[in-house]
Amino acid sequence: MRFFPIFLNLAGRRALVVGDGPAARRKAALLAASGAVVLARPAFSPDDLRLCCVAVGADAPEADLRALSEAAQAAGVPVNVVDRPELCSFIMPAIIDRDPVVVAVSTGGAAPVLARLLRARIEAALPPGIGRLAAVVGSVAAELRRRVPDIGKRRRVLERALAGVAAELVFAGREADARDALLAAAAADAPAPGFVHFVAAAAEVDLLTMRAQRLLGEADVVLYDQDVPAAVLDAARRDAGRLPAAGADAAALAAAGARVVRLVAGDPQAACLREAASLRGIAFAVVPRG
Repeated sequence: MRFFPIFLNLAGRRALVVGDGPAARRKAALLAASGAVVLARPAFSPDDLRLCCVAVGADAPEADLRALSEAAQAAGVPVNVVDRPELCSFIMPAIIDRDPVVVAVSTGGAAPVLARLLRARIEAALPPGIGRLAAVVGSVAAELRRRVPDIGKRRRVLERALAGVAAELVFAGREADARDALLAAAAADAPAPGFVHFVAAAAEVDLLTMRAQRLLGEADVVLYDQDVPAAVLDAARRDAGRLPAAGADAAALAAAGARVVRLVAGDPQAACLREAASLRGIAFAVVPRG
């Protein structure tokens, strides 16, 4: 590992950007979005480096970029010169921002295009609500520490809750219920109950929404209508149980902790309305067609 990954708190601190062009403006905007006070200069002056905690160079003459790099490194100020790894003391990664969740991908300056391609793949894999999930956890963190002082037990509680009902409640837009679920998990000795998703099937696998594909990949049990194509059913994870919906008890499966996908050939909202009463207090959500 040539470069050590680190996240800097730039809120209210000065950042110098040297250069005048599209790349310099993009870097300045990125730094400003993280809370930095950006000092933008078309050319480098050593006086501008004073009181700065980070410096970036782009779209500037070669002499200015080299002078910036040398002066910043001599002063111990982290410096990045765009597309010039030999002049950098840190690398600007490809960033996935799901505040407060931030993922940074770097190839150490060797292949920035590859880093961007990897970023796109990771973005597609992350649920859009992952930042809201982190915010919910943060909002109850102090109370969780009070209720579960043992760090090992607290970690197990969070792992169980965040892989199950609390996460799915957040993704369904029910943050208040998710907070309650997290706090309830802290008090429970038994495994947390699972979750039931009513998911719209499709004629072909590639017509499933990304959320539907993710849920099928995470499901413990898939309950399916007779008309659901076999290829769509095969999109579920290999070791997931597969049962015809007719006669299956989704509530009992979820109460035992299973993540249940109710794969509906027709309208999942209508199926949910028909079957919601039988869930007997189990949390559920509807995933419509895209």
